[in-house]
Amino acid sequence: MRSSRTTPEPRPGDDRTTDLIRWAAFTCVLVPVVLLGYGASLAGAAGTALGLAAVTAVCRVLLRRSERCAARLLAEEPAPEAHHRGRHQRTGTGSHRGGRHSGGNSPVG
Repeated sequence: MRSSRTTPEPRPGDDRTTDLIRWAAFTCVLVPVVLLGYGASLAGAAGTALGLAAVTAVCRVLLRRSERCAARLLAEEPAPEAHHRGRHQRTGTGSHRGGRHSGGNSPVG
């Protein structure tokens, strides 16, 4: 029996991007903790955390922008026609290009 509730289709790449951002945020916390564990100064660990957070934020913005641009390009792309053969699949006169040509009616020897 089917459920009457419809779920929207997930956007392609959405889960991967979200997972990537989560891992990056995790490393923003993990790296300074490890640095403190190995004896780095609190100021050094805090600076590292801020630097990693800034890089993560910029990467997140660029990833989301890239996804939006890709989705927009896919939406603008025309649907392929069923009977369109394309440039390299023509039939008729001259369709057998690239084969061996004898240069007229003279026999090849």
